[in-house]
Amino acid sequence: MTEGKIITGTDIGTSKIITVITKIDEVVNVLGVSEVPSVGIKKGQIVNIEEAVLAINSSIEAAERMAGVSISKVIASIGGASIESQNSRGVVAVSQPEGDITGSDVERVIDAAKAVSLPSTREIIHVLPRSFTVDGQEGIKDPVGMTGTRLEVETHIISAGTPTVRNLEKAFSQVGVDVEALVFSGYSSSLSALSDTEKELGVVLVDIGAGTIDISIYIDGSVAFSSVLPIGARHITNDLAIGLRISLESAEKVKLFLSRPKKIILKPVEEDEEKPKERRPSDEINLATLGLPEQLSKVSQKTLVDGIIRPRLNEIFTMVGLEIKKSGFGGQTPSGLVITGGGAATIGAVDAAKRMLAMPVRIGEPQNMKGIIDEIQGSSYSTVIGLAIYGALTGEGSSRSFKMNIPALSGIKISTKLPKKIIEFIKSFIP
Repeated sequence: MTEGKIITGTDIGTSKIITVITKIDEVVNVLGVSEVPSVGIKKGQIVNIEEAVLAINSSIEAAERMAGVSISKVIASIGGASIESQNSRGVVAVSQPEGDITGSDVERVIDAAKAVSLPSTREIIHVLPRSFTVDGQEGIKDPVGMTGTRLEVETHIISAGTPTVRNLEKAFSQVGVDVEALVFSGYSSSLSALSDTEKELGVVLVDIGAGTIDISIYIDGSVAFSSVLPIGARHITNDLAIGLRISLESAEKVKLFLSRPKKIILKPVEEDEEKPKERRPSDEINLATLGLPEQLSKVSQKTLVDGIIRPRLNEIFTMVGLEIKKSGFGGQTPSGLVITGGGAATIGAVDAAKRMLAMPVRIGEPQNMKGIIDEIQGSSYSTVIGLAIYGALTGEGSSRSFKMNIPALSGIKISTKLPKKIIEFIKSFIP
């Protein structure tokens, strides 16, 4: 295995906390992974710090045991209703008009774009450059080395509520690990689930979690809009629980059972004297194998899917459509919609998205992985794998052995704390 520093990502979700320990060489090499139920967390935010600390600690310890290493730093996801975004512009004069534009000029223009008015209860977690302009020449991805006197930048700024940030940092601090970076979960998912072509053409990523839905819209290879909706897959579970008069735990089992691919069971149709006997798919499904305490057995799949699940999915994607319209980038996403997160596996989700939004839809899953990948295949792991990719691309935990063959990140801000050679090496993989 190529030697390199270990990168640990922890995805703090409403229903589960996932920790993955990786090394980045040619791909994401998964050394250890752990998934535990969330407690003390609601709609992506900590509501009981003591319970959250126990759950986070349990997740990290289990991943450490599997990987056989001890970690001291993590890259964590952040989400919830406190997330907001805006686009900002910065302008500076190049420090050496006779020479080339340097990394320090880029830093200064990004700092200028970052000088936006925010309430004292909010803080910036991402400043993502979208494109640069040098002396009126637009659409430049990396101006370093170019000649010019005036440098401008278009950035996408993502901010979060200060209490949300502080509570996350405090929880990890009590676990005994430092938070190397906080990454918006929708942005993190986009790093592992989207292709470079989709980002360049324009695409909408929708990460459906249990309590929230994260939206990231890419235009011309970079993020142009981010938002969070206070609705998620757990609302579908609630609907099933009410409709079937069962507990939330039983309803979740039913939802997962319905969403798994199953063999079609054929049953005889009433025989007609003039027509030969034919068979058609059975509408009844047997839930006895789930061992539900309510002893629910045979139910109509059409009633559950068309009567309960579909209306909620229609509502969810109607809200997504309104967010896309609000962003102003609705007509600039020919690559369509990529849905990921645990809720993406819900039966009928892709069809509902196509029906309500009238655009191409696919399910996004993390790609380019090796190691213990049997444990983390599926759309629900997009965020946590994206955290590891973020760590590699920003220089967090990278080393001289670092080689990128994973989805590139346009316009990323490279850590200036790294040696110059490493910065240049990482930049060679960024369009």
